[in-house]
Amino acid sequence: MRRLFGLFVTLLLLSCNQENANMYQLTGLANGFENGTKIFVSEIGTNNQPKIVDTLEIVNGTFKASFIKEDKVALKILRVEGTKNNILYFNENEPLRATIYKDSLFASRVLGGKQNELYAEYNDKIAAINRQKQAVGIAFQQAQLEQDGIMVNELRAKNNILQKEEKNFKRQFVTQNPNSVFGVMLLSELFSKEDMTAAETTQVIANLSPKMANHPEVSKLKTTLAAKKKASIGGAAPTFSAPTPTGEILSLDEVLGKYTIIDFWASWCRPCRMENPNVVKVYNKYHDKGLNIISVSLDKANQKERWIKAIADDQMDWYHVSNLKFWNDPIARQYNVRSIPATFLLDEKGNIIDKNLRGKALGDKIASLLD
Repeated sequence: MRRLFGLFVTLLLLSCNQENANMYQLTGLANGFENGTKIFVSEIGTNNQPKIVDTLEIVNGTFKASFIKEDKVALKILRVEGTKNNILYFNENEPLRATIYKDSLFASRVLGGKQNELYAEYNDKIAAINRQKQAVGIAFQQAQLEQDGIMVNELRAKNNILQKEEKNFKRQFVTQNPNSVFGVMLLSELFSKEDMTAAETTQVIANLSPKMANHPEVSKLKTTLAAKKKASIGGAAPTFSAPTPTGEILSLDEVLGKYTIIDFWASWCRPCRMENPNVVKVYNKYHDKGLNIISVSLDKANQKERWIKAIADDQMDWYHVSNLKFWNDPIARQYNVRSIPATFLLDEKGNIIDKNLRGKALGDKIASLLD
């Protein structure tokens, strides 16, 4: 019997050790929060939306949890109940330590593992640059109040230097840390903002380690690269179909004129609404000469009536379509649209000849083609 009991204990310990080996721990300090305050742990789910996977509770200023180890390092999110700011970190299958400050969520950190250490270093540098930019901004406002033109120009130049320093730091971070998940995410951001070219982005991807090259973030970036190449000047505009305000399906091929503008906008987008009168003016002047416009709205599913009202209010008397899927709109993804307003100018064959023309530049371009 003693032998059987000993064998049972041994098997139990082996089982516990094996279970522990498949888990990693997150422990944390929560400064300034009341007992019972919840902390929501989320991961990025489908459609790039946060999905809550666990709920923790603060007890005597601390919290803890255990998670199953994962094959891929991925972005995770902590959000404290009653707050709006997210604390980002990466699961690295090793012990993680979080420190959350109620009066300074931006200074909160999750450390442990190389990925999180790199992310913390990046945040510290960006925070330092932002503090300088904030100081310059305050001084700039004061100089304007005092009508000190010389100081205004000096501060404007200093701000430009800080902007350049920030951009260069981000580019340097990507090239020096290509095999970090955050490095790839930052590379994707720089590429979408055109702070890194397609050629530069492709070169970084080509030099990734085999393990990192197979990461889902890299796959998403490759998809974005391919989409942007399709929607580049000189290429054929990707074709699409989508519902009109009255529910019919309308395709790009059906609306092509001598020249056609694809206009990405939304009723909630203030810069778009401010630009609309200029687009209306250009359309009214050149529609009879062969200019067509098809607007693709990034309104949400519950904003259809608002979308239709905005069309009427802004007198946008041309073709309109929308999938009402916000930033997950498939057409916007086809055209790699990351900000709006965004425009693409097509010739009669559907080739992209220019893009993102606004204000006077749009009127001058259409005038040069149709006057």
